[in-house]
Amino acid sequence: MRLRVCGICIQNERILLINHSLYGKDTFFWSPPGGGVQFGETATEALEREFLEETGLRVKVGKLLFINEHIEAPLHAVEMFFQIDSFEGTLKTGEDPELSAEGQVIEQVQFLSWDELTQFAPNQLHRIFSMIGSLDGVFHLQNYIPGQNSGLEK
Repeated sequence: MRLRVCGICIQNERILLINHSLYGKDTFFWSPPGGGVQFGETATEALEREFLEETGLRVKVGKLLFINEHIEAPLHAVEMFFQIDSFEGTLKTGEDPELSAEGQVIEQVQFLSWDELTQFAPNQLHRIFSMIGSLDGVFHLQNYIPGQNSGLEK
């Protein structure tokens, strides 16, 4: 079980996403920046750290928008999604310091429009994008979004 924090950062009607090769170098998966909370770290501190590591940006974390539960073997994660109120710095493709240089999974960091997102297959995007009909819709997701158990035994 893992606690993750994620940031919704929208500028000029484009959302900041990370292209991960989590499922192999020949596949990709776009999701908002974020990662695991470390012991002794607050959720907002973790999100600030993750944004800096993954995107090179220093962010001001805003309000909690919603909580998503992800249950798909081998991962069970509870994700807290926060609004990003502002950022500064130069956008870059960052690294995951927990992984070796050869094992990095961040392929690309980019602001994408809703039209660009609709060109991807559902399994190439975080599932929150299948629940909304526009980028603004992400701000209308509320409360807790239960995970979809895909074969994990209780």
